[in-house]
Amino acid sequence: MCNSYRQTRPLDEIAALFAQGGLPLVFPEGAPNVEAREMVRITDAAPVVRRGAGGAYELVQRRWSWPGPGGKPVYNFRAEGRRFLGGRCLAPVEGFYEYTGREPGMKRKTRWLFTRPGEPVFALAALLRATPDGEAFALLTVEPGPDVAPYHARSVIPLDAAAAKAWLDGAPEREILRPPPSGTLQVARG
Repeated sequence: MCNSYRQTRPLDEIAALFAQGGLPLVFPEGAPNVEAREMVRITDAAPVVRRGAGGAYELVQRRWSWPGPGGKPVYNFRAEGRRFLGGRCLAPVEGFYEYTGREPGMKRKTRWLFTRPGEPVFALAALLRATPDGEAFALLTVEPGPDVAPYHARSVIPLDAAAAKAWLDGAPEREILRPPPSGTLQVARG
């Protein structure tokens, strides 16, 4: 499961790229101090884009993961067979990481970075929930597509600009929450 992603772009670049995709962003809580991070990890505060009450596309910072049963963080959430009538959001990323087993002689698992060629920033489908400590988000997952399947049994859902807008605008889940076709993602050792 995706438990880290990359987001090193400055806020103005994220806003410009989302505006080009039909999602002009506003900052209802003020422009957040978006840190450039090679690794956004579970429990970190990170930017998310949501549809505000007035219809505007809002960028806010929220915690990645909410407390699950037993206290373990919920950072990925299965999308299959579910309806999401509220809480839809997007996590702007440059790429996401998956890990495979250790290679001979290596102490750590092999890390793989998945990016979308030609897209410096793209969106992952996500879900916001209220928690006792404020809103938090989890990345939605589905069965992997052909680009991710050799590396992991589940996949987050990378969206192009049209699908990202459709997700926030309430399009049916079955139209959006599916793995992308072969060749959508590029993978490299991360």
